[in-house]
Amino acid sequence: MVVDATPSLIDRYLGSLRRVWREVSGRLPGAIAPTIEPDLQGASAAQLRERMRECLEARGGEVSARARAADLGETYLRLTPAGRKLFLSILAHDFDLPRDQLHGAAQDYLGATTVEQRQHLEARLREFLTAPRVKLLTQFNAIPQGIKFLVDMRADLLASIGEDAALAALESDMRQLLTSWFDVGFLDLKPITWDSAASLLEKLIAYEAVHKIQSWADLRNRLDSDRRCYAFFHPRMPGEPVIFVQVALVTGMSASIQDLLDEGAPANDPRKADTAIFYSISNAQVGLRGIGFGNFLIKQVVDDVARQFPQIETFATLSPLPGFGRWLAGLDAPALAALVPAQRFEALDALLAARSLGADPRSVLAGDGWAADREAAAALREPLISLAAHYLIEVKDRQGRPRDAVARFHLGNGAAIERITWLGDRSAKGLAEAAGLMVNYQYRTADIEHNHEAFAAHGTIAASDAVRAASARLHAARREQRFSFLGGHLRF
Repeated sequence: MVVDATPSLIDRYLGSLRRVWREVSGRLPGAIAPTIEPDLQGASAAQLRERMRECLEARGGEVSARARAADLGETYLRLTPAGRKLFLSILAHDFDLPRDQLHGAAQDYLGATTVEQRQHLEARLREFLTAPRVKLLTQFNAIPQGIKFLVDMRADLLASIGEDAALAALESDMRQLLTSWFDVGFLDLKPITWDSAASLLEKLIAYEAVHKIQSWADLRNRLDSDRRCYAFFHPRMPGEPVIFVQVALVTGMSASIQDLLDEGAPANDPRKADTAIFYSISNAQVGLRGIGFGNFLIKQVVDDVARQFPQIETFATLSPLPGFGRWLAGLDAPALAALVPAQRFEALDALLAARSLGADPRSVLAGDGWAADREAAAALREPLISLAAHYLIEVKDRQGRPRDAVARFHLGNGAAIERITWLGDRSAKGLAEAAGLMVNYQYRTADIEHNHEAFAAHGTIAASDAVRAASARLHAARREQRFSFLGGHLRF
């Protein structure tokens, strides 16, 4: 759910940051003009290593430390993409854990004979267990916009890791640092309106990752009287939103994103709304991808909307199902046949036979315009909803969590899977990603904490009876298929 900022935003940000950091680094005693080449060729790589070591040595006072960190950061910003990749490689490989010293300290600790010795050696071990690169990265905390710089540096790193184990270790270090700094407890929730600063509205357009904002008129529609928009900010990144949350105040649970975003539709009276629909939640920072912001993030928005409109009783999302299409396309024919056996869904079987499309229902999806074809859409509705329910409840990643990232987010925040909406997103993107399916996750205030705890502790997925029944149809189909096979030999 992440999108890059527009080039103009990036250029303005980098220009501002360079000016600030040049001013800070200029306070370094004996500072000289930068001589490091943008691609780090020739002697520049060695010069960079020396500057990194100087940062770690921390000679002088706090002013010198800030100046060295600013100088190093300004150097990074001037590098070409190839130069930045080499910068990260040097940081990862040359400033890793001091393993020889760590091994020696561990041996000394194992040989300690007194409590005082163990306490002293434990402190020494902890020192060696923190890689020098982590200490260096932490120094950026002390300079203006330093945390934003680290977030953007991690975005560069995520694009560069490949198969390099040292870069992967550096990414792990950065992820741990940022996770500790970006817990939801450190984030401030602020409303965004049409009267907000133009720079913030521009960022909302640039960062919107779920349903692209097409124009300023589209944005104004999303900030109308029957809408609410919120942003979470980190106190050390006051002008840079971390997450945007967009909410529509409506009557009844929405089932179509096209209807919800229709600029021509009249605004609802928010005082008569009984439902708040969260229709877009966008991570605004690429460098924070994969970092959890803590739980109950959405609950803060729910609480704020409930205070403004106490008559609203239903809080739900209209969410994409981004991984469903890839999962469905990746099933081999036997696996799909086991899930959707022949003769189970009569309308689909009849359509496939009448159009000579074979036995694979994906052959219907491959055709252009199937969503507008009433017969095709009607035949696909039940099997696709059942497959989506199975995907959400049964299909897991390597850690045993739901494979779908959006599902993990909402279930982890205490929601329940309430409904799978048929053709909720008829856009080209929606049809390609999930055959037009969307999901209503519901946040029931009385159940949020219980759902979160059950999901966190046991992986328990809260889902409505209707969604579970849809998934169960596939299990029943598999049982019928097995019984049919045995029926040739046994009688039931």
